[in-house]
Amino acid sequence: MKYVSLAFVIGTVAIVGCKSSSESTTPQSIKADANTPSFSLAWSEYPSWSVFGVADELGLIDGAKGSLGSIEEKHGVDIVLKQAGYDSCLNMFGSGEVDSVCITNMDALIVSPSRAGVAVLPTSTSKGADACLVTEQVADIDALKNFKVHGLQGTVSQYCFVRCLEKAGKNESDYQFSNQDPAAAAQALKSKNESHQAIMVWNPFVLQSLRDRSDVRVLFDSSQIEGEIVDMIVVGKDKMGEEGADKFVKAVAEAFYEVGKSIDGTERGDEILVALGKKFSNLGLEDMKQVVEQTVFYQTPADAKALFAGETFRNNMQTVVDFCTSHDGLVAEADVSIGYGDEEGDVKLRFDASLLP
Repeated sequence: MKYVSLAFVIGTVAIVGCKSSSESTTPQSIKADANTPSFSLAWSEYPSWSVFGVADELGLIDGAKGSLGSIEEKHGVDIVLKQAGYDSCLNMFGSGEVDSVCITNMDALIVSPSRAGVAVLPTSTSKGADACLVTEQVADIDALKNFKVHGLQGTVSQYCFVRCLEKAGKNESDYQFSNQDPAAAAQALKSKNESHQAIMVWNPFVLQSLRDRSDVRVLFDSSQIEGEIVDMIVVGKDKMGEEGADKFVKAVAEAFYEVGKSIDGTERGDEILVALGKKFSNLGLEDMKQVVEQTVFYQTPADAKALFAGETFRNNMQTVVDFCTSHDGLVAEADVSIGYGDEEGDVKLRFDASLLP
């Protein structure tokens, strides 16, 4: 992130890190009016989604139902934050338990047959946060054919693996992708399990694995397919027509941009980054500096609108569709229904950033 809001940073001096341990660090919030519209957002640990946990701590959002932070008060909407594991967030959204969710573009496609959604805010893109890590036994990408690559099937890990092979002119069928939870794969690599000479994982497992073993290196990563793995907020299509939905989108976006643009460039930036790290695997400052280089935030509404309106994103989404319809039955071709902006048509997944300021 290249710019900061000085007014915002100065205003939060008393909120983060400047109170004694005996004093409350929770900013004052106000009680919502009975007529204030309320919408819920499910988020899980990831750099550009943990932003909402920080926004709650800073008082920009009060994640409790019935209480308003400063941005909620400004827009006249009550944002209820629900933190959970990623799979749980997806399940809550798919079942209608929450109104919106932090999700990748690939998973938004997979979930859309169960519940139609509108992607209203792209938050970040993976630029090295997903990586294939190998030991010295794997000389190069051709030698990788002789080893199982352990990673979670049906996720962006497998997508990144396949796409990087394609970028290198390789045939996926010549390689062995073995299904395993990334935490287990990283632990096996750390333990020098002979069966684990290659893993495909995301941060924080990438950072941790490289730190744990000096003989482990990145063979390829998502920087080779930048813009294809996009983190975002999707709102249920059934909720977009409700009163206050526009206020909700604008308030969530403002909170995201306010925290994001304060991370870098001032003496307060490191403190905000540390606060973010506490929400993302409890990583420290130096790790988080690397994390935000590998998970590139979309910094402005203009960035978001340009992304969703661009031909590159449409082409990338077609690549995602092709992967999901050809791997593990992630989504049936007949269930794929995508639209952009205000294009006509009743679709299951629409990318539309028009409500952003």
